Amino acid sequence: MPRPRHKENRGLPKRWQHTHGAYYYRVPLGAESQWDGKRRFRLGSTLPQAYRVWAERLEKHDATRTIGQLLDRYALEVVPAKGVKTQASNGYAIKRLRPVFARMALTALRPHHVYKYFDDRTHKTAAHREVEVLSHVFTKAVEWGQIDKHPFKDQVRFDGVRALKPRTRYVEDWEIIECLSLNSRRKKGSVLMMQAYIRLKLLTGLAQGDMLRLRLDEHIRDDGIHVQRHKTKDTTGKRTVYTYEQVPERKDAVEQAKRARPALSPFLFCNRHGEGYLNEDTGNAPSFKSIWQHFIARVLKETKITEHFTEHDLRAKAGSDAENLERARALLQHADSRTTAAIYRRKPERV
Repeated sequence: MPRPRHKENRGLPKRWQHTHGAYYYRVPLGAESQWDGKRRFRLGSTLPQAYRVWAERLEKHDATRTIGQLLDRYALEVVPAKGVKTQASNGYAIKRLRPVFARMALTALRPHHVYKYFDDRTHKTAAHREVEVLSHVFTKAVEWGQIDKHPFKDQVRFDGVRALKPRTRYVEDWEIIECLSLNSRRKKGSVLMMQAYIRLKLLTGLAQGDMLRLRLDEHIRDDGIHVQRHKTKDTTGKRTVYTYEQVPERKDAVEQAKRARPALSPFLFCNRHGEGYLNEDTGNAPSFKSIWQHFIARVLKETKITEHFTEHDLRAKAGSDAENLERARALLQHADSRTTAAIYRRKPERV
């Protein structure tokens, strides 16, 4: 969950701070050029002055003439509404795109410019993501009335980029049984936690971030697990209840996770200090990732499993094992079933 704002910042626009007798704006990553190259821009010592400076800066968006100005507006208005990881990723993409496209007129971009950018980049996977950001930037430009038509949508294809193909690893049922049969060396150890985590993930299909955010005082209720996906892109945005009534095994998995905790905590999955694993500022969970890697290392060494699989492959298994595509889409909370079909339905199609 987002960190609550300090009392003195409540009621202020997003990313504003009042500190040391002045109002400041925390500039989104990639939008520094719009704010004199600063990451923390001083708006003024009084609230009216701060709003006046803020309005003057925003007025520049109405005169967007170059791709650089469009990137600035996108970084200022669109990126901050995304998840923490996506904000960082978009910020780095914008920094890569700016030196190449910033001075180009808004209406001058053509598909061949995008192809050249891709060909000139050594890291093709990163280049593909950067082009995706550029494409969404121009989608917003159409929405904002800056241009009438997207300059390269449905006209650019990057075939043959192997790193961008969706994973096909499907975790078999017998492999899950092997993971759950691994002996724990302690009564409340990481192995028991990982086994409870695996069970609950397969029964809900929740992403890692949403799993690690689960709290007993907010999400775990008498009728089921109440969750609203933290990630907003490609999701329904609706709150979902994973009920116990139709799938009582979910409650068993929750109770197993509670017993496996090394300390009392509001989090369902916590470290020995009772703290959650997820760093909300970065969206990462390095200590949990380390525990997962050690767990899989033991699995490969002590069980019959020989092929490595990732934590995210378990989410794909949940989507693959659903009886039909619509059930999988609802379970994974996707807004568009095409995302589910392309990435999370990995079983062979029987004809």
